[in-house]
Amino acid sequence: MTARRLRAALLLAAAVPLTAAIVAAVLKAGHLKLHADRHRIEITAQPRPNCPHCHGAGGRWTGGPFPEMEACGCWSARRELRIRLLPVPAWPDEPPF
Repeated sequence: MTARRLRAALLLAAAVPLTAAIVAAVLKAGHLKLHADRHRIEITAQPRPNCPHCHGAGGRWTGGPFPEMEACGCWSARRELRIRLLPVPAWPDEPPF
């Protein structure tokens, strides 16, 4: 291995953990959650812990005989990003036997 290739490999080995740490800090600061598997990558919003309306719970209960959870705007109005990587295999309608 030449010195140039060795230096490039060492720089790459140092850059990957640094990039991962920066991405984790940005996601945490923006109150975002990252989910990745072989079929998709999703970045979704999370409730802000210092929200004055929901206090980090993500919503509030509405009154009435059948109370429901109403989502707070601190996270529900924000967009989510989904990147599809591999198609999800279809389940057969009936078993093959």
